[in-house]
Amino acid sequence: MRIGELAQRTGVSQRLLRYYEEQGLLRPARRPSGYREYSDADVERVRRIRILLAAGLGTTTIADVLPCTVDTGDGLAAACPGLLGDLQRERDRISSSITELHAAQTMLDAIIGATSR
Repeated sequence: MRIGELAQRTGVSQRLLRYYEEQGLLRPARRPSGYREYSDADVERVRRIRILLAAGLGTTTIADVLPCTVDTGDGLAAACPGLLGDLQRERDRISSSITELHAAQTMLDAIIGATSR
């Protein structure tokens, strides 16, 4: 299938699909004309990329993690033993960011509250 059909089937823009290719997340075949040729497996791959992005992972990390994921029917799971440590580090990074954002929110609440008085 061509990029337009993949975009339609996944709900992801053609521009974003090209970005995924630039990041090494998608590797479509090329026709002699230069057009990208995607397979049904790429539809699933894009779905997995979207799940990992929603989980807070960056594309560099996703490039490492993606080959080691399996679909359990209930979601993605790590298939490579060493992957859990990487995922835990990413989770810790996200938790730290949440803590920092909460502190910033508290500070803004104080500033807003003091201004309202």
